[in-house]
Amino acid sequence: MLLAVIAGIIVTSILFFVIMLSVFSGMAAAGKKPAAISEKSVLVIKTGAMIPDRSTGNPLSTIDPLTMSFTQTPGLNEMLKNLKKAAEDEKVSGILIENGIMPSGWATADELRTALNEFRKSGKFVYSYSDYMLMQESYFISTAADAIWINPTSMFDFKGLAAEVTFYKEALEKLGVEMQVIRHGKFKGAVEPYMLDRLSDENRMQITGYIGSIWEHVVKVISESRGVPVERVMSLADSLAGYDPVLMTDAGLIDGTLYRDQLEDSIRAAAGIDEGKKINYVSMSKYTKVPVKHASSAGKDKIAVLFAEGSIDMGEGDGSNIGGTMYAEEIRKLRLDSTVKAVVFRVNSRGGNAIASDQIWREVELTDRVKPVVVSMGNYAASGGYYISAAARKIMASPVTITGSIGVFGLIPNAQNLLNKKLGITSDVVRTNAHSDSPSLTRPLNTYEKEALQENVERTYSTFTGIVAEGRGMRQEAVDSIGQGHVWSGADALEIGLVDQFGGLNDAIREAAALAGLEEYRTIEKPEAYDFYTKLMKQLMGDMTERAVIRELGDASGYYLRLKEIMSSGGIMAIMPYHLEIR
Repeated sequence: MLLAVIAGIIVTSILFFVIMLSVFSGMAAAGKKPAAISEKSVLVIKTGAMIPDRSTGNPLSTIDPLTMSFTQTPGLNEMLKNLKKAAEDEKVSGILIENGIMPSGWATADELRTALNEFRKSGKFVYSYSDYMLMQESYFISTAADAIWINPTSMFDFKGLAAEVTFYKEALEKLGVEMQVIRHGKFKGAVEPYMLDRLSDENRMQITGYIGSIWEHVVKVISESRGVPVERVMSLADSLAGYDPVLMTDAGLIDGTLYRDQLEDSIRAAAGIDEGKKINYVSMSKYTKVPVKHASSAGKDKIAVLFAEGSIDMGEGDGSNIGGTMYAEEIRKLRLDSTVKAVVFRVNSRGGNAIASDQIWREVELTDRVKPVVVSMGNYAASGGYYISAAARKIMASPVTITGSIGVFGLIPNAQNLLNKKLGITSDVVRTNAHSDSPSLTRPLNTYEKEALQENVERTYSTFTGIVAEGRGMRQEAVDSIGQGHVWSGADALEIGLVDQFGGLNDAIREAAALAGLEEYRTIEKPEAYDFYTKLMKQLMGDMTERAVIRELGDASGYYLRLKEIMSSGGIMAIMPYHLEIR
């Protein structure tokens, strides 16, 4: 009986796996089929959801493994293409912006807002609506709409920006762990959470500077789009006036409150749909599969768009980060491909491993010698993210991009007290040379070891500033003066010469075409997406576990993910200060 039960379980498991594989294969096949929409359709954009730079193309990424619900997550690249296509599509009457509560990043919001403004030139309507709460980032996007409405019982979270940093110094002391820090740069705040219990004066100054610059841009956009003086916008933020929808309506920041049925009446009127008739809402994911009408042949010349999103790590990477070896190889292939006339390098990274960053930088430099490379910065292109951008012929960013952070550091934990005094674990070592066991988790660094590591950090910093100086046509001393780990907003980076001009991904593609002297071209996206079955196995083995952790831990999952990133990194790091969410 026992053997029969075991055999039955094995057979059932195999059958279940085969059935699920067939289901997912059907989903993948269905996802490739062209779609059609009816007349007077309304395209729906969901803000307040995590919007990656590039669509994953993975049907499993839409599944919540615990609730088995589907959440579509189109990438920014997909959304920009769809907005351009929808502007010329006679079947699309307008756009509804559905606002949520999760941030996607201010630069992403700025780029999406710019694309919506372009769409409005077609004469079609853009409406914005919030059922529950209108967050500041979603509101910033919605300022491109013809009208902004919220539910009568919802709130408008309008209060300015804040950046909060968590410190671990006292917790580590209680555990008996000492973080030994080797760094260069007085602004290199990534190590402060392990050294201090509050912000240093230098770090407070730089954070105040860049969140102030971002908020200044946001307020200016709000003022211009809504016709409300800057002073009035600031006053409303200071007084938490967003909690009163009537006051915000009177002030002109929103157009009023509507229930969902009233919103749909307004949409019917704008789209020319008869009263009581169903509105055909079209999701971004579905609209991606609608073919472009009258698509012209663009010839054999290509502009490659290489997406680099996540932390910079050694090796191949895993699809959620930037593997130094893999990305260096990708850029090398693009350099050797004679049909690729220019490269747009889309960077959205806080940085990471210094050696991996240097591998990628070298290939960018070699490629730019033979064909133009234009960097398009996303929400972040800081530290290692700036390192890999520095050799490009032109760097473009949003005013609200976070960049700079030219500095390096190393962290070596000393867990001697934790192991010896708290856990009763001791160790002994046999060495062939004076420092064979360096660095060690079971003892502190001695003076000689600290000096040797500091020299290594100084060499890496000198290399970093030299690379930036060469790429930007600056003196190394000038780079050092704006370096030291200092983080800048895109607006400030433009003034000090770290960025060439403002613009998003589409602007970078047009700039690359101009630099390459191309009038007709087509774009290709790199790196190549994994095939369906590779995605399936990666999802089953890794991503679903991570999504389950996020679901279980909620906001606290960020600590788990940050610890995982730190543990997976090695060597000297070129990474921006801490994980920062500006809300």
